[in-house]
Amino acid sequence: MLSPAEVRERYDRVRAEVGAGVTVVAATKYVSLREMAVLAEAGVEIVGENRAQELEAKHAEYGDAFRWHFIGHLQSNKVKVVNRICELVHSLDSGSAARRLEVPALVQVNLAGEMSKSGVAPADLASFLRYDVRGLATMPPEAEDPEASRPWFRRLRELAAEHDLRQLSMGTTQDYRVAAEEGATYVRVGSVLFRG
Repeated sequence: MLSPAEVRERYDRVRAEVGAGVTVVAATKYVSLREMAVLAEAGVEIVGENRAQELEAKHAEYGDAFRWHFIGHLQSNKVKVVNRICELVHSLDSGSAARRLEVPALVQVNLAGEMSKSGVAPADLASFLRYDVRGLATMPPEAEDPEASRPWFRRLRELAAEHDLRQLSMGTTQDYRVAAEEGATYVRVGSVLFRG
């Protein structure tokens, strides 16, 4: 983990690169409980956690230091934890979780139909729109070249427009600049912020 000053410099750079209309979410899946203090000192505002158990532990220690988002696969038996802590879920993909969820959500769409990834098929999206859905999220197929993600991000933006949804969570450390160009309102970045 870098120093708070180094993290702050990187955080400010990413925010400048994506522009004022894009919220930077610091993905903390690989950040230890102790290292969260560095993010707080660096002025990181929003963190995104992948696992409910880690979310609970980190929130118990750092509570109001951050605004909390959930970015991992949401199991319906973990919704209670997320309801208590988070202001937004980026990864809704099950009806049972949607029925229990009390906070706004983005539906995770598996545009490429990859079996290894969570998410709903585009054709199944309409069934989620009766819940408090603010937008869509996606993870494109892994690729070396960030440009390879562009068609997936563009497709998600078009799908959101078809359903009159405004928020888009797309782009990670390797392709957040492309995501921002294609209309992301949230990017989820980790190593670009805090690893040397």
